[in-house]
Amino acid sequence: MERHVNMAEISDGKRYKSTDMARIGCNECKGCSDCCREVGSSIVLDPWDVYMLEKNLSCGFERLLGRHLELNVVDGVVLPNLRLLENGEGCTFLDEHGRCSIHDFRPGFCRLFPLGRLYEEGTFSYFLQTAECRKGNRTKVKINKWLGIANLAAYEKFICQWHYLLKEVQVRAKEMDEQELRGWSMYFLQEFYVRPYQGDDFYGQFALRYEAAKEKWRNQ
Repeated sequence: MERHVNMAEISDGKRYKSTDMARIGCNECKGCSDCCREVGSSIVLDPWDVYMLEKNLSCGFERLLGRHLELNVVDGVVLPNLRLLENGEGCTFLDEHGRCSIHDFRPGFCRLFPLGRLYEEGTFSYFLQTAECRKGNRTKVKINKWLGIANLAAYEKFICQWHYLLKEVQVRAKEMDEQELRGWSMYFLQEFYVRPYQGDDFYGQFALRYEAAKEKWRNQ
């Protein structure tokens, strides 16, 4: 989900690479799960997030919907997000102790926090959201270690491709009629989320779907 904010007001003013150190260490969030509660529908999932959930929970997209995920319109495009329980109980993946039960394969947004991504000129950098986490005395941690994602270079390339493709669709969505926009939303949902990725080669399969979507988008 894209935010339009004043970076000087929400960050320390620095832009980070994955190899940089940032003050994000929080003693493994002991005694705290605030960032997993009261966040509405803001934890929007990308195809990698859903792939990781399906792979590690041994279930398809349809089984995740309703129980753990829901669909909402984000800037004109239908996308999945984590579903929250009512009355401040938070994410459906929190266990009885308020700990994440899918920590090893949690979504990228969750791995990122309290960092954010700043997208510029076809790429992105990381920034530190200074007021989002209530934990004090945070320690410096290298960002790539904090993210804990294997083959981070491939992941970051995917993140760029997905963001800018969605951005292009969302911009042009303002000019589409309702029927055309519904058709594109269903296409993206089916091709990038519902149709399963086979085996362990997510990035290779995503690249093929990405190129097909770009070609279809150019020729519409």
